Amino acid sequence: QVQLVESGGGLVQAGGSLRLSCAASGRTFSSYAMGWFRQGPGKERECVAAGDRTGRYTYYTDSVKGRFTISRDNAKNTVYLQMNSLKPEDTAVYYCAAATTSYSGTYYLRVPQYDYWGQGTQVTVSS
Repeated sequence: QVQLVESGGGLVQAGGSLRLSCAASGRTFSSYAMGWFRQGPGKERECVAAGDRTGRYTYYTDSVKGRFTISRDNAKNTVYLQMNSLKPEDTAVYYCAAATTSYSGTYYLRVPQYDYWGQGTQVTVSS
């Protein structure tokens, strides 16, 4: 069982930056591929960034490429999402998620592939 707790959301002006953190409980954090999802009002939950167990292999949805960076510190059981050059369309509730996996080099993009979810943190970007 893994518990995920996000932090770092808030209100920021367009062009600004935020760093989201997701702290995981348990001693097997390195066994999980991690992802960041977001869900805007009336929209489906989408994967914005994902990484494999090691953090060496990453994925970004097109709309955030070059602006967002996913990283992890396995010693601290924490995954991060650095968000730069924020836009109003980035406004959403952001969730981190963990997928149990035996494979390095594999990340996951779909909601059903993840076993554990955080409670979400609101990110609001004003124009």
